[in-house]
Amino acid sequence: MLSVSLDKITSAQNPKIKAVIKLRSKRVRDQLSEYLIEGYRELMRAVSSNTKIEILFICEELFLKDNEKKLIDELEKRGVQIFSCAQSVFEKISYRDRPDGLLAVAKKSPIGLEEITFKNKNPFIVVAVSIEKPGNLGTILRSADAVGADAIIVVDRVTDIYNPNVVRASTGTLFTQPVVEATSEKTLEWLKENNIQIVTTSPRAKELYSQVDYQGPTAIIVGSEQYGLPKHWLESFDKNVFIPMLGHADSLNAATCTTLMLYEVLRQRQSL
Repeated sequence: MLSVSLDKITSAQNPKIKAVIKLRSKRVRDQLSEYLIEGYRELMRAVSSNTKIEILFICEELFLKDNEKKLIDELEKRGVQIFSCAQSVFEKISYRDRPDGLLAVAKKSPIGLEEITFKNKNPFIVVAVSIEKPGNLGTILRSADAVGADAIIVVDRVTDIYNPNVVRASTGTLFTQPVVEATSEKTLEWLKENNIQIVTTSPRAKELYSQVDYQGPTAIIVGSEQYGLPKHWLESFDKNVFIPMLGHADSLNAATCTTLMLYEVLRQRQSL
């Protein structure tokens, strides 16, 4: 059991519980500049990156690990408000089928293009254009983290990067790397100013994705699931590549396509 003594919230009508549920709405998240982080792994990564966490709701009956106490103690030291919930109440605020008893309210801390820093002389950028599905955007963030990309730029946003399902699908990698929101116009301008090769994918492209050189400064551009990349991106690329499709489907899932491209960049760079 936890050493801290907390009064347990037992009613879903509690004002704090109602406020948390409202944060499922993008409008409310934008209005309050707050969002939800649920899950031990996600919270650990948020804490490690010094994300500003304001409130933590816990339910000991749902804990899956033995080390939640250490995380809770760390947040208590940082002055985070901590509220214990009855299981029925926690399940009301959770957006998971199998909650693990940890859910936090965090403060947004957006960054701009000018704040992106490069790890070396050959930056590696992922640009996600008008991605519609939270699961796909979260998976793209996870893949970008896995290959060590310098930053992810979410362009012409359709899905809110603070959507609880984006946070969940990213497994907290939203917090481990720079994630910037920008317009296509500003992003194209920034890529050209920094002499970064723009690589797009298209079923009609002539070059095989694995035959292009990605060892210099490179940005991989991925488009929406339904419409692909807008015309202005397909008119601005340095390289346009295709991924072989040998079956009946004419395209890959956006996150799958991105992951293939990112690992080809990593494969080439590991051979340097």
